[in-house]
Amino acid sequence: MKLVNIGCGQTLHPDWINLDLVPSSPAVRSFDIRRGLPFAERTCDVCYSSHVLEHLQPAQASFLITETFRVLKPGGILRIVVPDLEQIARLYLASLEQSLSGDSQAIAQLDWMRLELLDQMTRTQAGGEMGKYLDRLNDQNPDLDKAFVRSRMGAEIDNYYQAKKLTRWQKIQSKQPTWYLQKIRVKIAELFVLLIAGKQAQEGFQEGLFRNSGELHRWMYDRFSLQQLLSQTGFIKIQVCQATESRIPNFNHFELDTLQGQIRKPDSLFMEAVKP
Repeated sequence: MKLVNIGCGQTLHPDWINLDLVPSSPAVRSFDIRRGLPFAERTCDVCYSSHVLEHLQPAQASFLITETFRVLKPGGILRIVVPDLEQIARLYLASLEQSLSGDSQAIAQLDWMRLELLDQMTRTQAGGEMGKYLDRLNDQNPDLDKAFVRSRMGAEIDNYYQAKKLTRWQKIQSKQPTWYLQKIRVKIAELFVLLIAGKQAQEGFQEGLFRNSGELHRWMYDRFSLQQLLSQTGFIKIQVCQATESRIPNFNHFELDTLQGQIRKPDSLFMEAVKP
């Protein structure tokens, strides 16, 4: 079977063709999915993408879904995982109502849900306010609800703290030479902007680069809007499923949505569809 993992990040499997703009390992093929998918029509059995669609503008997301439809064989399966806007909104409103009565636990949960709803769409630097919150959480701050945050983040919270423990040398070793070359180019460009247009223009240039770095959420999806997007593209048999449920043969073996029995991203909406 030809299995494609679109925008894989560090979650990959050797049995899959793993695509990402900036490869995290030699097992990942460098490709800009905004240009389409590098496969001929009707040649793939499965397309999978987790927490990628929300980083694209709506028109780009629609194009990517159209591309998955093009490359899938008839009967091929598309599995999309995105942050669940409906779930986030419902939890935010529930914690808001409870907070009005002075419930301290609800207040802590409200702070986190507000970050889930807004931070990754509005931040101007890596990590944003969510990163600062997680750093305070790791300091065992009694005013924060660590169990609740873990229930929302799943295995991702451990990945975050493990990355924070890396030494400077380990971080240097983890980067590809092309990453450093790009950093040098950006620093030179920033200097020219500063010299020509001043400090405010330089800050605008830096923020613009960050907003196009891939970290921000460009859009959010609920079960209706995602189903609508897939249906309009031509997919059928569209259904919401759990992290451990899939029509993809032996899917849990690949541990893309789970890791050692733990859901990687519990805040997610999982949806599958079939190409007719």
